[in-house]
Amino acid sequence: MDDLTTLTAEPPSLRSAPGQPRDTADGSDAVDRLHGPTDDPPIDRAKAITAVGDLLAGLGRDVRGPHLRDTPRRVVDAYLEMLTPRAFTLTTFGNDENYNELVLVRDVPFHSLCEHHLLPFTGVAHVAYLPGQRLVGLSKLARVVEHFARDLQVQERLTQQIADFLAERLDPRGVGVVLDAEHECMSLRGVGARGARTVTSALHGVLRDDARSRSEFLALTGLR
Repeated sequence: MDDLTTLTAEPPSLRSAPGQPRDTADGSDAVDRLHGPTDDPPIDRAKAITAVGDLLAGLGRDVRGPHLRDTPRRVVDAYLEMLTPRAFTLTTFGNDENYNELVLVRDVPFHSLCEHHLLPFTGVAHVAYLPGQRLVGLSKLARVVEHFARDLQVQERLTQQIADFLAERLDPRGVGVVLDAEHECMSLRGVGARGARTVTSALHGVLRDDARSRSEFLALTGLR
């Protein structure tokens, strides 16, 4: 295996799912494009703009007025930006020094959209792994979080997607992901629980099976 391996993620659609590793001619690792189901309908921006206008009109707003006339377009463009993952390259390096302790990136900010109410939930992610034969560029851990957050999500699934992706791509001895977020669907409506936080976790390998390693990870995230 080469000293430097790049795994390229170029999601063309709004709904992302991990691709499968494939061999390349030079023996280095790569990954298929990350994309959603092949039967996802194409994006129809014009139809979405009309739909937002109809929604506002149905709510009794005058969409022909000077302040709302361009709102449907702005809303659609904002959602497209929030729901479209950016292409990134997951760069890994050979673990030549045989580093075998925890690598943790804390407090990675993220935002996503609740698929039940289309309202944001925002917070921080703590992402860790116990290296095997490969190390990953630290900034790429934040890129993975952003990649899966740019979708219509529930926090539980988002947490699992990040952990599964890193476990599949890095083949580490362990992976740990914790998300700590506030959901506007709970704080701005309904119960109105401002400041309430939701914490979810996903653990793989040693970080799941070994109590001492799990405790170290949770302590470093501030959860224990």
